Amino acid sequence: MNPADTRAASRRAFLGVLFAAAGAGLGAPAFAGVRTALPRARSVPGGIVLLELGAAAEAPQASFGGVPVMVLGTPAGWTAAVGIPLDAKPGTRHLELRGGGQRRLAFEVAPVRYAEQRLKVAPGKVELSAADLARYERERDHTADVMATFSEEAPATLRLRLPTQGRRSSSFGLRRVFNGQPRKPHSGMDIAAPTGTPVVAAADGRVIDTGDYFFNGNTVWLDHGRGLLTMYCHLSTMRVNLGDRVAAGDRIGAVGATGRVTGPHLHWSVSLNRAMVDPTLFLG
Repeated sequence: MNPADTRAASRRAFLGVLFAAAGAGLGAPAFAGVRTALPRARSVPGGIVLLELGAAAEAPQASFGGVPVMVLGTPAGWTAAVGIPLDAKPGTRHLELRGGGQRRLAFEVAPVRYAEQRLKVAPGKVELSAADLARYERERDHTADVMATFSEEAPATLRLRLPTQGRRSSSFGLRRVFNGQPRKPHSGMDIAAPTGTPVVAAADGRVIDTGDYFFNGNTVWLDHGRGLLTMYCHLSTMRVNLGDRVAAGDRIGAVGATGRVTGPHLHWSVSLNRAMVDPTLFLG
């Protein structure tokens, strides 16, 4: 087995243990007694909706599009925090609830218009060779597995800290056109800074993936609990390993220019119930 396959097998084994411990499904109980600052609600594609679920002796089990959703609170009142995918269409959506009887809770997704950016990059980063395309597809499937992480441990907070200092060079939702070819909207926040600038954990968490990816370069994923994940891309160095626990503010790497980039910067993404959502909604 070559080193890349060994690393992939190690990741799969780690994720399998993590999923088993977490319950890995809609039947896992939501955590109780958590009182923490909530993110800012914005019910648009790429945003977050906060839904009051009412009082109940036990937390309802919630899902959106078949994906487990974070529920927090106490028996006096529960709240669901739902991440809305960037490709969601405006209109009425439903949160599925179980516990005390199955029911559906409707909410509206409003339209939003994000800006557009045109970039020039190396042709090989747009028109992929057969080998690069195969690599990307393997990495895409692996990333989907990582994003499916849903651990039972409660987040220490739903307010995140900015992971590095610098100029915000690209905003969330920006529709990018590379070498004249449109691509998916930007699913994170770009922070331009010199190579080597420290990158820190946005909140307490566990390292659930590290690797060198075709587009994202050196990348670290952190699990903060119950479907809240953060991703840190294009790093020049990574200072953590799979399974490490980190505290908010711990250094996990440094700004770099690995992967598909036009200059050194950090790409920072926040995932909630497998949907990339606007990181600014979590900043204090």
